Amino acid sequence: MDARTEARSGAAERGRDPGMPLRDDELLIVRAFDAPVALVFRMWEDASHRTHWWAPKGCRCTHFSHEFRQGGAWRACFLIGTGDENWQSGVYREIGRDRRIVFTFVWDGGPSAAIETTVTITFAEAHGRTIQTFHQTPFANPERRDSHITGWSGLLDRQQAYVEAKSQGDAS
Repeated sequence: MDARTEARSGAAERGRDPGMPLRDDELLIVRAFDAPVALVFRMWEDASHRTHWWAPKGCRCTHFSHEFRQGGAWRACFLIGTGDENWQSGVYREIGRDRRIVFTFVWDGGPSAAIETTVTITFAEAHGRTIQTFHQTPFANPERRDSHITGWSGLLDRQQAYVEAKSQGDAS
């Protein structure tokens, strides 16, 4: 992580003081993007863009589909180095253009299978940059939460590189 990233395990965007400690079932990752809010939001909205970054470091997204609307479903898969598929899905609970996205997240398999969490993404402009806040809760225990830090951080590293390249005029 660099100076533009903060990850904390253990409240996010519910009007709480950002310095307040997180509960054991929460994960918070804050990023500062060198890109406008509308562009960062669009990269979440458009599935053709999400396939470029929706996977942890060292993995590859092979499927991403969604109905980007409140109540709309989403489904994704990424491959890890061994070739194993990791499927996940959920439902969009709230979408506020250029401000907020809330969705459920469920793994199809593995130790967290069938445990539904809620992910809240918020966007804010600050000094010409976009501050994106990622918050996920509840996790079954601190070990499951901690196991997600590296994966989400790697995915968000990829998102940040992709968005910032688009902001600099990369047409691909």
